[in-house]
Amino acid sequence: MFMCQIGTMPLLTFEGIDGSGKSSLLKLLSEHLKKSGHTVEITKEPGGTDLGVELRRMLLRTTGATPCPKAELLIYEADRAQHVETKIKPLLAKGVWVLSDRFADSSLAFQGAGRNISREDVIWLNEFATDKLSPDLTVLVDCDVEVAAARREDRKTDRLENEKKDFHQKVRSAFLEIAKENKKRFLVLNSEKSSTKELLSQLICHIQSRGLL
Repeated sequence: MFMCQIGTMPLLTFEGIDGSGKSSLLKLLSEHLKKSGHTVEITKEPGGTDLGVELRRMLLRTTGATPCPKAELLIYEADRAQHVETKIKPLLAKGVWVLSDRFADSSLAFQGAGRNISREDVIWLNEFATDKLSPDLTVLVDCDVEVAAARREDRKTDRLENEKKDFHQKVRSAFLEIAKENKKRFLVLNSEKSSTKELLSQLICHIQSRGLL
């Protein structure tokens, strides 16, 4: 789907349905890397830049006008283009580990599968927005849709999190299919069967086996 990224340090992306535990795992990995002497930057999509913060409000608000599926996708891609050009590429060039909470695979899952937008169109827009930048490793934190929904019950949810169960099921299935198609880039971890600390241990071992540490 993408060309190999050109940078001096790794770009790791974390994917999964909302409530899977990906953000918690990302933070633990960041802490581990920092303790090991690495310079690390945590970022996210949407919202990883000043412009992205504004676009994130537009995308995830629960009041006001709702973007149609194509508009939703294009807003995400605008956020991604700004994110890659003004933040991710400069950080990689400076020798910083970049850990991103979501990246291009999210558009394939949420807008491609969830919104029934052509996979080919999403891939083309992803490549355009990222300038074909590819993660060195994508961590898919997977869990059952109902388990994730239960985890979201005690927090304020956004527009996408409030989608119906079948939407989240489509997204989960799409993520698993994308991972299956890109086995060399993906590591799939099940957050139902292991604690976050156990997942961190598995992730660190995998990163070491890949020669990234």
